[in-house]
Amino acid sequence: MGQEIATDHFTPADWREYAARLRTETRLLVDMLADGGFSSQAAVGGFELEGWLTDARFRPAPLNTRFLHALHNPLATTELAKFNIELNTPPRPLTASALRDFGQALQTLLEQAYVAAGQVGAQLLLIGILPSCRQGDFCLQTMTDSNRYHALNAEILKARHGRPLRLAIDGRESLYIQHDSVMLEAATTSFQVHMQVAAATAHHFYNAAMIVSGPIMAVAGNSPFLFGHSLWQETRIPVFEQAVDAGREYPARVSFGSGFADNSIAECFQENLDIYPVLLPMLLDKPADRFAHLRLHNGVTWRWNRPLVGFDPDGTPHIRIEHRSLPAGPSVPDMLANAALFYGLTQYLGAQLCTGEPLPMAFATARENFYNAARLGLETALRWNQQEWQAPRLILDELLPIAAEGLEQLGIDETDIRHYLGIIAARIETGQTGAVWQQRHLQRTQGDIGRLLLDYARLQHTHTPVHTWTL
Repeated sequence: MGQEIATDHFTPADWREYAARLRTETRLLVDMLADGGFSSQAAVGGFELEGWLTDARFRPAPLNTRFLHALHNPLATTELAKFNIELNTPPRPLTASALRDFGQALQTLLEQAYVAAGQVGAQLLLIGILPSCRQGDFCLQTMTDSNRYHALNAEILKARHGRPLRLAIDGRESLYIQHDSVMLEAATTSFQVHMQVAAATAHHFYNAAMIVSGPIMAVAGNSPFLFGHSLWQETRIPVFEQAVDAGREYPARVSFGSGFADNSIAECFQENLDIYPVLLPMLLDKPADRFAHLRLHNGVTWRWNRPLVGFDPDGTPHIRIEHRSLPAGPSVPDMLANAALFYGLTQYLGAQLCTGEPLPMAFATARENFYNAARLGLETALRWNQQEWQAPRLILDELLPIAAEGLEQLGIDETDIRHYLGIIAARIETGQTGAVWQQRHLQRTQGDIGRLLLDYARLQHTHTPVHTWTL
């Protein structure tokens, strides 16, 4: 959900004071990072998982308040729309049985959430974009009652001078629509992977995360449809980027980023201050070294790999990389396999960069890989080490071995490395990502969305990976 705020009305004095505090906190962050004042603890992971509440016909059901009351778990919270929810896992060190333990914890929480959804007459579905949703579902009446969301919507529309938001996506088919609020963001639900890294070398792992995002996206798509159109393999990417677009006068709030970090992760937070206008000038009664205003500002700047400021149990500030591009679903094993691929590749490449190895590609190449993979999935060609590869061969021949080595560096159990990376390999060998399964199913049933979602929900509850799902 992001940080809630106390009001959605601000005075000119609020804007001035917030800007001053943001400058102060950014200077402090830059100085503390340079002086070694941030945590050196690394390899701590965690997840955020967003989901859909639907009715018996798999249409969006705006019941998140009742659902959360029934679930009664602090690891669950609301999201932008009343038919979306978020589930969280407590962080844990990325070593030994961490992946398996994450999977068991997430599966247990989901089983409880399935029961709670049933108690309020709903179903919980984990899918990047719900194929049955319609544009009319994304209205202010279905916005979660939150000052943060109301203020965000108002400020984005103000920046656009009241002009409607536009969605223009060219994929297998094309979709061009206008919308009167930021609510289309709620069409995209994700599985966000967090990785805490040592602050002094965080920029290397941030750069690594961007470099590996393209290949990971190629194998992880689960959002091929929106409003009856077959678009990208991971249509969430263009939808989210365009749903909160403040207009041509401003830099994109959702993006792959503007470049690699050269010397420090502080460069990302300095860029936030320098180029992104304040959206939510909520004054917070916190000392500067809690970075409350910097964190709130960072929370409305959505890089697909976003550095975050958090705190260790002893109160020392730390840096996490939040990998935001993965979709929710199709299954718990699939999501953990995607996370394992991210952790392994980022650790391996980040560690190489820490030793002085040069960046293996230009930023423009990493960005191009990412968007091509989101659009085409396993059918894409990717640039890697100055060569062009078809995505399946690159991942199987080059990247899975180094991902395994990265997980070994973290101390992940060998059996778990084989298990989760084996899911990625099998997904490639069968050619069946979540997006491909949905496309194959819809083709087989002559466009029967209801049957598609009935089978998807049934198979998701089995906690088996999508490459084993039948049609």
